[in-house]
Amino acid sequence: MPEQLLFAAEVTLNGLMAGVLYALVALGFVLIFKASGIFNYAQGVMALFAALTLVGIMDGQVPFAHLINAIFGTEVHHFGWHVPALLAILFTMVLMVAFAWVVNHFVLRHLVNQEPIILFMATIGLAYFLEGFGDIMWGSDIKKLDVGLPQGLNGWIDETTFNAFGYGFFIDNLDIVATVIAALLVTALVVFSQYTKQGRALRAVADDHQAALSVGISLNFIWVLVWSVAGFVALVAGIMWGAKSGVQFSLSLIALKALPVLMLGGFTSIPGAIVGGLIIGVGEKLFEFLLGPALGGATENWFAYVLALLFLVFRPQGLFGEKIIERV
Repeated sequence: MPEQLLFAAEVTLNGLMAGVLYALVALGFVLIFKASGIFNYAQGVMALFAALTLVGIMDGQVPFAHLINAIFGTEVHHFGWHVPALLAILFTMVLMVAFAWVVNHFVLRHLVNQEPIILFMATIGLAYFLEGFGDIMWGSDIKKLDVGLPQGLNGWIDETTFNAFGYGFFIDNLDIVATVIAALLVTALVVFSQYTKQGRALRAVADDHQAALSVGISLNFIWVLVWSVAGFVALVAGIMWGAKSGVQFSLSLIALKALPVLMLGGFTSIPGAIVGGLIIGVGEKLFEFLLGPALGGATENWFAYVLALLFLVFRPQGLFGEKIIERV
């Protein structure tokens, strides 16, 4: 088999893995949009904040240490203990649920039935507040996140492909783990949405807030629930991205890469987020491989947005989104 074809197959596999990481972030957008019609600009910052909190808890870091030291002239930074990864993840999840309650209590419940643009602007404000709050709480330095996930070259795949084709595929173990976790997460979310009482209530709220309220569905409970689930998805995405590239404030920018994923898959479809992520991941890698050298390289920076623009022109609801028809 020609070496270029083998290299293209390797690029495709790595693109699929990258697409899964994009899809993990997009899932948080879809969940909140389905339940409230809000495009949550803060989803990427939620992933950053969750990852910062997880690292801080694991390392025994004192929250607001820089602020405390500046006010009282002290030099405290760590408690002197380390928390196991699993326990730290549980503590972080509790904090994300508390964050969901705070968002609903102080922001969302005051904006019921407001125009979508007002809700969108509220999430922009929330994103900048949460980013600054995370900076004050945990500091702005780059942090290493290690929760025990395997990383580096998968030796079995490399050896198997080398024996079969004479060319070893470089596949990262972390990407494989992310793929498995994303598949389990999507399956769980679909089952939750389709077969549980809370999931059906969530879909009812998504269809019509007023009708859902009239049959006794608590809008406050649904919003806290969906923001909690989105917080959990943000935590998973933060762990994967943080383990891959370190926990730093540029992590919040992964939300921008999720936008083309949503435009392809549809803002209201959980499977669409996965399919859209895979298309973007594979598309940008193959485009760079096939046409990148002729176009000067760095096509991964803009390919996804050009593809999303084409979808907006010819199929604005995305591959799996619902086509909205308004009659006047």
